[in-house]
Amino acid sequence: MNFTSVPTEYAMRLLEKAQAAGCDVAQILSELGLNEKTLRNSDELPAIKYGELYQMVMRETHNEWFGMFSGGKVPLGAFRLMCLTVIQCTDLRQAIARIGEFAEVCRGMSVRCEIVERGNLVDLKLIPLRHISREQFDELIASTKPDQLLTLLFSWHRFMSWLVARDLEVQKMSVTWSAREKTEPLIYMPFEKVEHGQAFNGITYKLDVLSLPIVQDQDSMMTFLRSAPYHLVADDPQHVSLRDKVRSILNKDVSHTMPTADQVAGQLNMSVTTLRRHLQAENTSYQRLKNEARMEAAFHLLSCLDLSNNDIAERLGFDEPSAFFRSFKKWTGKTPGEYRNHLKALN
Repeated sequence: MNFTSVPTEYAMRLLEKAQAAGCDVAQILSELGLNEKTLRNSDELPAIKYGELYQMVMRETHNEWFGMFSGGKVPLGAFRLMCLTVIQCTDLRQAIARIGEFAEVCRGMSVRCEIVERGNLVDLKLIPLRHISREQFDELIASTKPDQLLTLLFSWHRFMSWLVARDLEVQKMSVTWSAREKTEPLIYMPFEKVEHGQAFNGITYKLDVLSLPIVQDQDSMMTFLRSAPYHLVADDPQHVSLRDKVRSILNKDVSHTMPTADQVAGQLNMSVTTLRRHLQAENTSYQRLKNEARMEAAFHLLSCLDLSNNDIAERLGFDEPSAFFRSFKKWTGKTPGEYRNHLKALN
């Protein structure tokens, strides 16, 4: 199986559910330049096309959690707002907690993840939101088709993998239903670590995944959203370049506490030598990315007229204002004052 394709059977299952939800399947396929006969005669479908198909079904049903267990319809735009809150997090532990907080206030949701640590392992268990009793939650689970629960678990796993730009290793996926029940999720997941008849529905990882840094930022998020849910249903989370991962980490703090190359390498679970070698292969370096992060921050801060150049130098982590002046002149060919005069002229 090439990671750029998914089995056509996934598309057929999606279309069956879409038709049952009242969608005009023929019209959806026509808009994508597809037809049912062609699909049935093919073994695989390009993953990006499957993502587009899923996206259209979500729009037609006005439900961004279509095919997943949610307890109701999740309104269009909710996923974007959730992403905006999550990319501000420092690590995966904080992101999971933030997702749970978002679920508590988002219409259409009835479940969140609970973090349960067990030695060097961590279980992410599906639990009810505060406004739902345990009895109501158990009834919801019992009345939900297993494929919807499994699709939700798979999608959360892929979303977390995207946040940290790593293919997280699943120790096991626990589900409460029997292995005898036929389960056909809508998301392709090529592993067999599903354990049936367990006490909860959730995913088990090694504990250290919780400390992995969130490396996505607003730019990468917008790219992600334009093709969502492609990255959730079929993509390889490793598509993010090392350069982008480092830039995202550096952009979180451009002050005196800006991480060193050793600290960045540690956050990315590699040696500093490996970090430098891979960045060199991408025609850049840690120092260049650090300078770019500071330069971009300087452009923004210089547009804030209530900040003096000395204030900006301090915020950017320069020990002396003169060091900031020299660096900015080297980056742009202008002094900070000349750059500000240029901005005033434009306005």
